[in-house]
Amino acid sequence: MQGRNMTRWRDPKKDPRQEKKSNLITPQGFDRLQGIHDHLSRVKRPQLSTKVGEAAALGDRSENADYTYNKKELNRVIARIRYLRKRLDELQVVDRLPADTGKVYFGAYVTLEDDNGEALCVRLVGHDETDTGKHWISVDAPLARALLGKALDDDVTVAAPGGETHYIVTDIRYTDGDRQ
Repeated sequence: MQGRNMTRWRDPKKDPRQEKKSNLITPQGFDRLQGIHDHLSRVKRPQLSTKVGEAAALGDRSENADYTYNKKELNRVIARIRYLRKRLDELQVVDRLPADTGKVYFGAYVTLEDDNGEALCVRLVGHDETDTGKHWISVDAPLARALLGKALDDDVTVAAPGGETHYIVTDIRYTDGDRQ
């Protein structure tokens, strides 16, 4: 039986897509998601609704590319609004520093040094805030899990596709002040 929704069977116990994601987020990340939701709800959706209405008024919808495109775009925006509304209700904003700022917890900027002496600075953020360009990693990522609770000069071993990688924690901070 072939179909577009047919996929390879995966064992639910071993499928990484089935793992529960944390619902933690920084205040800046929450504000950003809230801003996206507001923009889509108050600006984008009304614009697309107007365009769909104007295109529908032109007549035959079956051959009206403008109508078809804008209708699909409107449905995509509505789905995104619905997702964001649900997600914003689930999220837990972490707006306080941990009691022990000498250890790695959610929201920390952590500088690591590998075996070759190369430095890597990452920030532990929520699933919705990950950004590879800024080196912001999800708190659910293997590296982040290995870092949680570590202190300065602790060794960290992370299982990677190319084998185990070893790091040493060289700096922990919870502010962005001296970052490049």
